[in-house]
Amino acid sequence: MKPIQDILKERILVLDGAMGTMLQRYKFTEEDFRGERFADWKHPLQGNNDLLSLTQPEAIAEVHRKYFAAGADIVETNTFSGTTIAMADYFMEDLVYELNYESARIAKQVADEFTAKEPHKPRFVAGSIGPTNKTASMSPDVNDPGFRGVTFDELRIAYKLQTEALLDGGADILLVETIFDTLNAKAALFAIEEVKEERGIEVPIMVSGTITDASGRTLSGQTAEAFLISISHIPILSVGFNCALGANQLVPHLEVLAAKTQFGVSAHPNAGLPNAFGEYDETAEQMAEQIKEYVEKGLVNIVGGCCGTTPEHISAIANLVKDYDPRSVFEDR
Repeated sequence: MKPIQDILKERILVLDGAMGTMLQRYKFTEEDFRGERFADWKHPLQGNNDLLSLTQPEAIAEVHRKYFAAGADIVETNTFSGTTIAMADYFMEDLVYELNYESARIAKQVADEFTAKEPHKPRFVAGSIGPTNKTASMSPDVNDPGFRGVTFDELRIAYKLQTEALLDGGADILLVETIFDTLNAKAALFAIEEVKEERGIEVPIMVSGTITDASGRTLSGQTAEAFLISISHIPILSVGFNCALGANQLVPHLEVLAAKTQFGVSAHPNAGLPNAFGEYDETAEQMAEQIKEYVEKGLVNIVGGCCGTTPEHISAIANLVKDYDPRSVFEDR
């Protein structure tokens, strides 16, 4: 299989859409989340989407299949909350390795199915590494600004376990995503570098931050350029933004990245901004029309969708980008 670094120079790659949006369609109950294995778990489990890789694996595989069929080159594993830190909400820290391993294995199995059918269009699995529900840069207590809910070392250890399990399960890429606190991301990247060194391997790494509001900054206060500088010491495949904003609002921030980095640039925005009910109304056609600006300006190498996006959105994006050249990267710049 041709290395993804080479494919990135030839065409714009398409990332999948939202796993959570698709899982909501199943209307899984508490019993569905529990399955037989966790029927007697002492704590509520509904909402723990990562657990569905163990209790509803065929649904997870089906979501991956739909995104690949829609034209995605890369799907993300169902592991956005797959750290001991995030799983502590469900008292499931001991299951973290298995959750990540199985999620990666399921995604890789589906990817291999599609690659076998279309060898000219190899499919890849990105191990999704979310930000956790704690922040290393800011205090969760307004009355105690010096307090931190988590340390860098705690994050590093948690991310290392997740990284090892994702790689063991078959992930081709590691995607550190939805970064609202760059210090958290640095812990994840440090952990990945540790694993790479210990195993004597190279792994493509995607890094994707999130601009949280119209100020154009991450939650921990960085501009797009500051965020880029903060993570550029690591050899990565791509840097980009996802979540929080719709496609239109991301344009100026992608322009900053595209002008200032030799890495690939990725974007997987939401399907617009949520309405009063927290739902996303932007159609596939509307979103593709906005993403057209990315490719016309030559801003991106990888593009997909975040909250509210479905296989329909990804299909529209894939149909759009096939007619455009990728942004030039690496030694071409």
